[in-house]
Parts: sequence; structure tokens; C-alpha cells
Amino acid sequence: MNRYIGNKAFYRKLFTVMIPIFLQNLITNFVSLLDNVMVGQVGTEPMSGVAIVNQLLFVFNLCVFGGLAGPGIFTAQFFGKGDQEGVRQTMRVKLFVAAGAVLLFGGVLLRFGGDLISLFLHEGEEGLDLAATLRYGRDYLAVMLWQLVPFAAGQIYSSTMRQAGETVLPMKAGIIAVFVNLVFNYVFIFGKLGVPAMGVVGAAWATVLARFVECGIVMIWPYRHRDRCPYVEGAFRSLRVNGALFRQIAAMGLPLLLNELLWSGGMTTLNQCYSLRGLEVVSAFNISSTISNLFFCAFIAMGDAIAILIGQLLGAGELEKAREDDRKLLAFSVAQSLVVGGLMALAAPLLPDLYNTTPGVKALAVRLLLVGAALMPVHAYASSCYFTLRSGGKTVITFVFDSLFTWLVSIPAAFFLSRFTAMPILPMYVVVESLALIKCVLGFCLVRSGRWVVNLVK
Repeated sequence: MNRYIGNKAFYRKLFTVMIPIFLQNLITNFVSLLDNVMVGQVGTEPMSGVAIVNQLLFVFNLCVFGGLAGPGIFTAQFFGKGDQEGVRQTMRVKLFVAAGAVLLFGGVLLRFGGDLISLFLHEGEEGLDLAATLRYGRDYLAVMLWQLVPFAAGQIYSSTMRQAGETVLPMKAGIIAVFVNLVFNYVFIFGKLGVPAMGVVGAAWATVLARFVECGIVMIWPYRHRDRCPYVEGAFRSLRVNGALFRQIAAMGLPLLLNELLWSGGMTTLNQCYSLRGLEVVSAFNISSTISNLFFCAFIAMGDAIAILIGQLLGAGELEKAREDDRKLLAFSVAQSLVVGGLMALAAPLLPDLYNTTPGVKALAVRLLLVGAALMPVHAYASSCYFTLRSGGKTVITFVFDSLFTWLVSIPAAFFLSRFTAMPILPMYVVVESLALIKCVLGFCLVRSGRWVVNLVK
């Protein structure tokens, strides 16, 4: 049993890394819930329009996360080795990736945003207004494009600080930003303090303002604390990157970038398949996913902690300890997901009532939440396996494990069931989500093989 349970020092170190990330995600998702509820007070069509646009922006966000994850593997290992110049060069690679993502997605969304929103608009049983939903979505997207730059720039600094063990400051910046978002949502959406009521456009401007605040904090703080963040000294004085290092990062980072791009695109495609059952399904998924994210942030923070802790051990050359600690981290991830899943099941019948929408949408959202709670341990274990493999640079394997699985297994199942059967949305969702059990078996075999136990920065 000691193989799967650590001592006090082990959990103290885990919680030191994990809890700030968890709290930031928890507060971010809680305020996102309040934000979502505020937009939902305006009506079902505005809420659906915003939900569709956020699904498209989700692809951009994951592309940035995935693009920065490749250099981030080296950031954690260079920091574990004590090589500050190596950390600086990984920051420069992150800058190139972030700039490319902003230009690509900004151009696509500016030119084809309305067409992409229309893909999710289908008649359902409750006769919701599709044209109004499209109009709300386009108005919201036009403003949200302004937050692409501060989001990407902030991620360069916050991801580097986390990978170097400084997790508290990004947490504080995130907390400040979400409260800025919350306050200005209230002011802009409903028209308070002399400001005209702007509805979904006001929600978008509140988000843009919050992004700039968060970006400013995480970019300024490291330069005022250079003793704790020595790698920022001269980080962008030059944009030069060692050629061999760049090729090595590209070889490992490109599969990660493609993985996040294809995975997030896959999630969006899955939601588009579900949307064929009607606009009320889009609304119910928006409610259930916003509430689910409040609980899912526990195992998401656990995944980040695994990547940081195991990455630092590998970079320091403690390969056997990395293997032993990872086994205990995987066990803890599953145990915590059982507890959190139970809490989510208890909350499922209550939280959808916060929304100003139809009884049918609320009832479907409750059932979707119960399915998510039951399958949380499955997703937690698969996620932990993914971050374990990634910490050792096995990005091609993670690409197959994550994205190819989504596109070759989950999406064909959803595509077939949504278009060639009359299966109702709930059993369809259960079938598609249960396919993650295959990922758990695959993840177990890959982690047990030990091929990920590699020091990349010797």
C-alpha cells in the first residue's frame, strides 16, 4: 500500500504546488459561473450565443496552452537543473508561438466568425429564436477579439512562473482578474452606476478589461522580484534561440500544439454533433459545462502539479523517484475525483435553478451533470496519465493518446449517433463519454511501460 500513498513531506510538496493552481481555477470557474448566470438572466438566446462563441474561443485558448506546453516541458527541467539562460530561451519560443496563435485565430474569427456560429444553430423542440442567437453571438465575438493579445501575453509569463515553482502570483493575478470581470459584468450587463445596459456586449467588455488587468500583473511582478524570477533578466533583450534547442522544442512541442488544437477542435465538433438535437441542447450543455468546470478544476490542477513535480524530478536526474512519486500522484488523483464527483452529484439538482431559462433546459442540464459526476474518476485518471507522459517529453504518444483518440473514436461515434439515429441526447452523451474507459486502459499501459522516464536537459 505504501507504493501508492506518500508521507507527509510528499503531500506537503504536492499541496504547495497544487493548491494555488486549484484555488485560481476554482475562483476563475466560480466567477465564470456567476458571469454565465448574469448573461443567462438576459435570456436563453443571449446565453446560447455567448456559449457558442466561448466554444470557439476555447479552441484558441487550448491552442495557446498547447503551444506553450512544449517549451514548458523544457522550462520546468531547465529550472530544475538551475539553468536560467535555458529558461529565458524557452520564453522566447513561447513568444513566437503565442504571436502566431493570435494572428491565426484572430484572422479566422474576424473573417468567418458568423459562419462558425451558424454551424451550432438548429431547430429544437422549444422554438428558440435562431436569428437572435446568431446576432447575440456575433456582437459578443466582435468585442472578445480584443482579449486575444493580453490572454496570450499573460500566459507566457504565468506558465513560466508556474513551471519555475512560483504558483502563488499567477493565482493572485487570476483572482484579481476574475473579480474585475465580475464587478464590471454587473455594471456593463445590467447598466449600473450610470452606464447604459449593454447585455452580452457588456459581458464581453468586462472580460477584455479583466484580461488586461491579469496580463499587466503577471508581466510586471517578475521584474520587481528578480531575486525570485532571475530568468526574466534580459529574457527578451534578444529573440535569439539556440538552434539545436529550438529544433528539440519544435520536435516535442509540435505534437503538443497539434494535440491541443485537434483536441479542442474535437470537443467543439462533438458539441456541434450534440447541437443537432436543438438549440435547447446547446443551452443545457452551456449550463452543465460551466458548473462541471467548477468541480473539474480539482483534477485539472492535479494534472498541472504532476507535470511540474515530475518534470522537475526528471530534470534533476532523479528518475527512479519520479517513477515512484508519479504512482502515488495517480492514486491520489483518482481518490480525490471520487470525493469531488460525489459533491458534484449532490449539487447537480440545485445549481441549474440559478439560470433564467426553460424547465426543459434545466432538467437536461441536471442529467448531464450527473453523468459527468459518475465519470469523473475516469477522466481524472486519463488526464493524470496524459500529464505524466508529457512531463517526460513523450509528446507524440500523448498526441495519439489524446487527439487521435478523440477524432478516431469519440467523434465518429457522436457523428453517427447524431446523424443516423434518433437516439435522444442523454444516452448519446453517455455512450460517447464512456469511451474514455478505453483511454484509461491505454494510459495505464503507457505509464507502466516507463518510456516517459527521461531527462531531457542532461
